[in-house]
Amino acid sequence: MPPIVINLRKTEDSRDVVHRAVQTLAEGKLVVFPTETVYGLAASARRADGVRRIFEAKGRAHNSPLALAIRSVEDAIDYAPTLGVKAQRLARRCWPGPITLVVKHGEDESLLRQLPQEVRAAVAPNGEVGLRVPAHSAVLDVLHMLAGPIALTSANLSGQPDAVTAEEAIRSIGQHVGLVIDDGACRYGQPSTVVRARDDSYECLREGVVPASALERLASMLIVIVCTGNTCRSPMAEALLRKLVAEQLGCKVEEVEQRGVLVSSAGVSAAPGGGAAPEAISTMKERGLDLTRHESQPLTEKLVRQADLILALTGAHRQAIIRRWPEASTRTFLVQPDNTDIEDPIGCPMEVYEQCANQIEEALRQRVKELKFT
Repeated sequence: MPPIVINLRKTEDSRDVVHRAVQTLAEGKLVVFPTETVYGLAASARRADGVRRIFEAKGRAHNSPLALAIRSVEDAIDYAPTLGVKAQRLARRCWPGPITLVVKHGEDESLLRQLPQEVRAAVAPNGEVGLRVPAHSAVLDVLHMLAGPIALTSANLSGQPDAVTAEEAIRSIGQHVGLVIDDGACRYGQPSTVVRARDDSYECLREGVVPASALERLASMLIVIVCTGNTCRSPMAEALLRKLVAEQLGCKVEEVEQRGVLVSSAGVSAAPGGGAAPEAISTMKERGLDLTRHESQPLTEKLVRQADLILALTGAHRQAIIRRWPEASTRTFLVQPDNTDIEDPIGCPMEVYEQCANQIEEALRQRVKELKFT
């Protein structure tokens, strides 16, 4: 029996498409979804019969695990409670998006234990599970309505080319599926990059959309320092912190990024593209640090999501960050370890800037001693 095919670009009510996909999956049938990489073949991970149909449809060996499509980084921690630092960084910076993370799941604490035994054997046969958050609204909307994750793989016969259009998926496995959602050609037209991530290391298992050469930067530690306008305090703090990290790692300032540490700064009320204050430039120049190329930037949701550590110059800055992004509260602290403010020197004479820089450097020196650079 041929599948029902819905053209997402011509439908008047995308919510109806989502409801039909959820219903199809809940009945243990298969759905072909568009994703940003290639078309995917999906079954509810709560239905062993549906997962069994994936293997039958693809002619796939049962020792080849399926990935789990989930909604977010928070879901990933539910399924892999011991999710390591590198994995969390890659997830925060790449999801939703074209990276599949293979991580240890720790079965006793993982929500995997709530899935049928046959499904657990299909998605996590050897202590690891592949997790992915596809960047396509159809899949994400279904994941928010469906109870539990989706078992997901490419919508093609095993060993055959990936399907990058709905027509290709239908020709390959159409007779086995209940519903096909057609959203035209996939954006990238190539598979996700698969990365095995541990606490302090990672290994690229399959290079896909994300080049292997980009993984090192994506897995680096990112520290963001925040003040108001990103022209005085935080640019000085950024330059000073980079110098202190270099001292701690025993490398040159320009080698800090290569050693896996990124330092940035931003302002809660900053306008983009402004230069550092002349007094800040002069103060840093006396320390051998260059702020002449600094460009101010506002603190954005993306920057907050990607940061491992956010250091605010005052309590008001910290509160402003947490109020807007409460999920960042456990990663946001004051520059001063004693939780006191560092006042803004803007409009003050040079000696006030120098006092401010001394205060920042002393505080950051203590912070650096506390940090574990992995």
